[in-house]
Amino acid sequence: MQSLNSATSNRSTIAPVQKQAQNPILRGVQSFISRLLLLKSSVSMLFGDNSLQTVGELTYGLLDTSAYDLVAHHLNQDPNCAALIRDRYIPAAHDLETLLTYPTDSLGYIYAAEMKKKGFDPNLHAEMSSKTDAEYVELRLSQTHDLWHIATGFDTSVIGEIGLQAFHLPQFPYPLATMLVATSLISTTLREPETLPQLLEAIAQGFQMGKTAKSLFAQKWEEGWEKPLIQWQVELNIQPIQKLENQ
Repeated sequence: MQSLNSATSNRSTIAPVQKQAQNPILRGVQSFISRLLLLKSSVSMLFGDNSLQTVGELTYGLLDTSAYDLVAHHLNQDPNCAALIRDRYIPAAHDLETLLTYPTDSLGYIYAAEMKKKGFDPNLHAEMSSKTDAEYVELRLSQTHDLWHIATGFDTSVIGEIGLQAFHLPQFPYPLATMLVATSLISTTLREPETLPQLLEAIAQGFQMGKTAKSLFAQKWEEGWEKPLIQWQVELNIQPIQKLENQ
């Protein structure tokens, strides 16, 4: 199964086309392209293509649907989430070298060490649009995706990624998560049925963890880099899972 690695969070490959077209004709063309990308990416994922580009196309296609507006509406019911959305809270780029000077048990150090180890770019969200509430929500989720991995304990294997996507769903109706969970179930059933028990367990774990945890979207992680990871987890009522084996 091809790894999603950090792709679920980094959709900047499609950022230039996220600007809303004002002309009705251009808007119609944009909508048509969005539907095509949604169909193309969904089919590709059913055949095991979980690449960054494919996830980006899926995200772009979904951003043009009412499902993403529903996400923003849902999050705006929480005063803390609403404040982030209203203010377009986007902290400065994550400086991994600086974070590596923090205490070794801190969120900042653990996050930076993991990003450096895996060779991930923490700032691939930089070119994404935040013009609409829905676009901002996706940008912020992209910026903090790997922090959610750290906080929950889900690794970046395909099964770990899907477990994390399931975590989103009790917290807010995230359309990208529902699509990734759905396509992973279909793809695994057809291509690797022997791994279904592990996938289903990860989905169940993620969903239950998301139900009991406080809102992760509402957190200003970057203002608590020095705080021990375990303190973050206790405060957010997260019981992190044991690392899943890489698939």
